[in-house]
Amino acid sequence: MIADEFDAFFLDLDGVVYVGDEATPGTPQVLRELRRQGKELRFLTNNPTSQDDIVRRLRSLSIEASNEEVLTSGTAAATLLNERGLTRVWVLGHDDLKMALQTRGVTSCCKEDCQAVVVGWDDALTLSDIREAASAIARGALFVATNEDPTYPGPEGPLAAVGTVVNALVAGSGQRPISAGKPHRLMFDLARESLNRGKRAIVIGDTPEVDILGAHRAGLPALLMGDGPSFPYRRDFRNAEARIKSLQDLFDDSLSVGEWAVPTYAWPEKVEAGVAAVVLEGETVLLMRRRDNGLWGIPSGHIEPTETVEEAVFREVMEETGIEVTISGLIGVYSDPRSQVITYPDGQVRHFITTCFLCRPSGGTLQQTGPETVDAGFFPLSSLPEPLMAMHPRWLADGLAELRQPFIR
Repeated sequence: MIADEFDAFFLDLDGVVYVGDEATPGTPQVLRELRRQGKELRFLTNNPTSQDDIVRRLRSLSIEASNEEVLTSGTAAATLLNERGLTRVWVLGHDDLKMALQTRGVTSCCKEDCQAVVVGWDDALTLSDIREAASAIARGALFVATNEDPTYPGPEGPLAAVGTVVNALVAGSGQRPISAGKPHRLMFDLARESLNRGKRAIVIGDTPEVDILGAHRAGLPALLMGDGPSFPYRRDFRNAEARIKSLQDLFDDSLSVGEWAVPTYAWPEKVEAGVAAVVLEGETVLLMRRRDNGLWGIPSGHIEPTETVEEAVFREVMEETGIEVTISGLIGVYSDPRSQVITYPDGQVRHFITTCFLCRPSGGTLQQTGPETVDAGFFPLSSLPEPLMAMHPRWLADGLAELRQPFIR
């Protein structure tokens, strides 16, 4: 049974432990039995309220809990700020969030003197508040979101949540936030750090895009409770190792949990189309050193809206090196996430489906520097500069292979 496989259980609250003002079926009894067996419990919520409020609510449902067992997105945000030495913040949120921050040394201050803008929820927020907060972020204040949930369940359907305010600030400031809540890994890491080393933990949640994704980002196995959707690709981070109907299923002898095989790549927010050009001239290849990460590589980049693949190849090579090219063949199509998932310096993660072409120079003048490039040139195939981007040696090797059929990788 699942209860025997783990030493600790990280539980989402709304939808797992309770729904509205009632505990989910059998939950108080199940949690008491887990404690009796020496299991540890942690309660994880994106609600940026105080730990005291969560403990009071759990105890009112006959569920034992202590402040040390509760992690909210507010307490996670305070940890994030403390790690950066930021103590003066402008809080767009209710008093419970301000108190959660204050008890951890983070002071809610005036907007003109803030080191960070922390976004929670407050029904009294105005468009003027959002405008001024966006300006503060654009001037350099750290943008911190307690979570980015777009909605939460209401009695008559979904209601706007913190994510709607976050999106308004993104639009107004041009900056993405650092997010403290699920599905980012901070809360899960804090929960795991509170356990003794070597204890095996599992996450139980009801939302694949929040609880299950967050667990897997943190390297933890996960159970999906309820009838949330599944995703067609079996290794999708949002698919749980197993499903349960209620917490009572933890003691079902017929159920077990498979391992989460932690991938070597991050979870991408988007899948994007890209192109690459292996430009050969005799026994040399055209390479450029990227300004964003300092790595050498083959000219490559995004396909822009309404642009053809051919046009994208010509444009990318010209923008990055000043060289005009003629396409002489298709090398292959590449999507393996081990090499095609890219994490950018600003934290964005993209999964590229890249179409790679063999090209010949046909004109232009080599430009060694530019907006995207700090160096460029034709290099002998036997003596390539380093470090190279991870996937580019494969593209180059495939381009030099004498095969008639393109590679599909």
